[in-house]
Amino acid sequence: MHAFRSFRRALACLLAVCASAASAQAWPSKPLTIIVPFGAGSGNDQVARLIGQELATSLGQPVVIENKAGAGGNIGAAAAAKAAPDGYTLFVTTNTTQAANPSLYKQLPYDPIKDFAPVGRIANTPALLVVRPSLPAKNLPELIALAKSQPGKFTYGSGSAGTLVPGAMLTFEAGIDMVHVPYKSIPDGLKDVMGGTVDMMFTDMATGAMQARAGRVKALGISSLKPSPLMPDVPPIAATLPGFELLAWYAMYVPAGTPAAIIERLNREIAQAEARPAFRERLGTLGLEPVTSTPAELADFTRSEMQKWGQVIRRTGATPQ
Repeated sequence: MHAFRSFRRALACLLAVCASAASAQAWPSKPLTIIVPFGAGSGNDQVARLIGQELATSLGQPVVIENKAGAGGNIGAAAAAKAAPDGYTLFVTTNTTQAANPSLYKQLPYDPIKDFAPVGRIANTPALLVVRPSLPAKNLPELIALAKSQPGKFTYGSGSAGTLVPGAMLTFEAGIDMVHVPYKSIPDGLKDVMGGTVDMMFTDMATGAMQARAGRVKALGISSLKPSPLMPDVPPIAATLPGFELLAWYAMYVPAGTPAAIIERLNREIAQAEARPAFRERLGTLGLEPVTSTPAELADFTRSEMQKWGQVIRRTGATPQ
């Protein structure tokens, strides 16, 4: 009897493996959707569209970008978590939803570990500190001195945890008092900085660099320890506040339960895209550093980043409101 039960279990496992392999072989047979938890024009959106174009070519199916912005990325993350785990809904997101939000919000409508299967990393990016053109500060030391001279007068916007947390980190490390103004997305906040109704904000490089080069905002610092090749004249904030470093990142996940064969195929497609010079160049024009990983490496990285961002959030007292 025991031998028969063991045989049945083994047969069930074999059938499950065969079914997964068969579904993966037939995949994809229809268009794919990439959920982006931030608005159109954001760095996250631009990265998703780039990788989506690569997947559409290599997989032979259209890839639709679906922007579900709001609640600091939580709305899009929850939608992706609840999607069918059939390989047709992908989630291209950032450290905001997967690493920072668990420490920023008391309750989340999703679990960044249990509800998702990691696929692979895509890119890293520093945050860019920009100020309104009329702000009388030409560099970061002048900005800090100005803010210290008028506590509570100046405002800083944010459109994600990746832009909120460095803002809170700056005010904490520099010992300045500024008012936080949250936005639904980075482009929304950046519009008000360009218009002069908000004094400054951190943006992702993909969003802020273009406006800085056009003279619509002034770029005063970058959150990496070295200057960005995209804007080599913008000094690291660490030159004024030693040790100041906070890098954002982009990665792909799928709903938990997606067949392993599909995850492995997607991971291969990402790696092959990143090996193409044209794709790497397009990332570079957005100020992004290409990064690849296995699904297991992304799983470990996600857990370590949750700890890292959580520590920064607790130390600085960053809050989403």
